[in-house]
Amino acid sequence: MNERKSVNWGGLILGILFLLIALLAFNNPAGSLSAIVIFFAILAIINGIFSIVVRNQIKNMTGFRATAFLILGIIELILGIILLFNLSAGVIALSYVFAVWFIADSVRNLFFLDHARTFGNGHYWLTLFINIIGIIVGLMLFFDPIVSALTISFLVGLYFILIGIFYIVNSLDH
Repeated sequence: MNERKSVNWGGLILGILFLLIALLAFNNPAGSLSAIVIFFAILAIINGIFSIVVRNQIKNMTGFRATAFLILGIIELILGIILLFNLSAGVIALSYVFAVWFIADSVRNLFFLDHARTFGNGHYWLTLFINIIGIIVGLMLFFDPIVSALTISFLVGLYFILIGIFYIVNSLDH
């Protein structure tokens, strides 16, 4: 039986935004840290909203409350607002902020593993792999801020390519 799948447009747009930000990070690593902070602040706000929307969709479809999605979505919203309105603090704390964000985002997505398995083993393993990489990158940023400041564009670009692919695949497999 042919089953028509719908596209999750929010996830698709978010995945494309992550890929675009990754390209910017690779293209101009010496660019303004303030510009990077602004881009990531906007992305954190969008990602936080998306997490809350996904949480509500999961709750409506399955009855599962998905509290982790709600809590981490609110944290991402607050983080994005702080970064957007306090650029100097964002530039100073960039390594730590992204470390916490990468870890929180990846941990949140690991809660999606059971649901990912319903789409097949390939989707399950892709979700697991990408989010373990996200946790590793987050830990690297957190424990060595000097090195991470020197390589943040590369690390951020790599992570955002991975998470962008995750969101795009997930949105098309919806």
